[in-house]
Amino acid sequence: MPNAIRIHETGGPDAMRWEAIDLSNPGPGEVRVRHTAIGLNFIDTYHRSGLYSIELPTILGQEAAGVVETVGQGVTTVQPGDHVLVTLIRSCGTCHYCSQGDQVRCETTFPLDEESPLRTLDGKPITQGLRTGAFAESVVVDASQLAPIPKDVPLDSASILSCGVITGFGAVINSAQITSGSSVVVIGTGGVGLNSVQGAAVAGAESIIALDLSDTKLEAARKFGATHTVNVGQENARKSVKSLTAGRGADYVFVTVGAKSAIEQGFKLLRKGGTLVIVGMTADGVKIEFDSCAFASVEQRLLGSKMGSTRLTTDIPWYISLYQQDRLKLDELISGRYPLEQINEAIADVSKGDALRNVIVF
Repeated sequence: MPNAIRIHETGGPDAMRWEAIDLSNPGPGEVRVRHTAIGLNFIDTYHRSGLYSIELPTILGQEAAGVVETVGQGVTTVQPGDHVLVTLIRSCGTCHYCSQGDQVRCETTFPLDEESPLRTLDGKPITQGLRTGAFAESVVVDASQLAPIPKDVPLDSASILSCGVITGFGAVINSAQITSGSSVVVIGTGGVGLNSVQGAAVAGAESIIALDLSDTKLEAARKFGATHTVNVGQENARKSVKSLTAGRGADYVFVTVGAKSAIEQGFKLLRKGGTLVIVGMTADGVKIEFDSCAFASVEQRLLGSKMGSTRLTTDIPWYISLYQQDRLKLDELISGRYPLEQINEAIADVSKGDALRNVIVF
């Protein structure tokens, strides 16, 4: 039986407990994966603390990579021994949205949505957090949540493709579909923001302006493709962006942190006709304020992006190709590697603010 990090109640690091669990066999269309690497997302700290609501008890975690152990009836996309990414994107392929290629909007209810594959040793159900429950040695997920990866790609580097990379990179490429020569502002240069920077560079943006409070992260942003950086704790963001965009403001502003103030600041950095893209998720119930008349009068646009509007079957092979061509940085995103039983230390390091991505390795 596998071990996992289970949360019984929200709180500090001590709320996360290392326990043995019972994991069901995969049903039709499902796959059991043995993890080799799990990426830590800053949002994990929000779920643990209760800032984001979760159903308890639960096993969190949403980005991972591993090896297929067994497959359920009807699964043909992967087989035992395959290396795969494990994501939270569960799609049926046939509903209204899936038929249009919008996998992240799938409206189908799956058997795993109705009955978790996770149980305590005495048979009580455990919620599979974010449809993944990645903080475990093994998981059972729908086959649609997996993306095969070549065996010569390191699984620790690949694991962060499952959420942070596709969310930030895809927001630029898929959701906003920026054009070559654009001016881009990225607010927040953590694991998601750095990938928005990378996406803008690959898309051919002329100027990529990274904003953050951390000089360490801003230095990383330069390495990932930012043409300019602004420490918003030391400089006026609006004045800096205006001076770097001929006084107009940016064509696109990507807000990759889940903060009300960051989103509201983003409106002030746009040019006329510019697009504000909300990438980072705020806590439940947070409402933003902006001047709707001024917004409409200059034909600005507001766009939401979930998981980078990712299409696993086409996007992941392209991202892997970019990585193999040294055009997409994955290895450089990893700040530290930890065993699963040290996950509290790994998350504490993330919470300090300077870590890009920490990874749990097996």
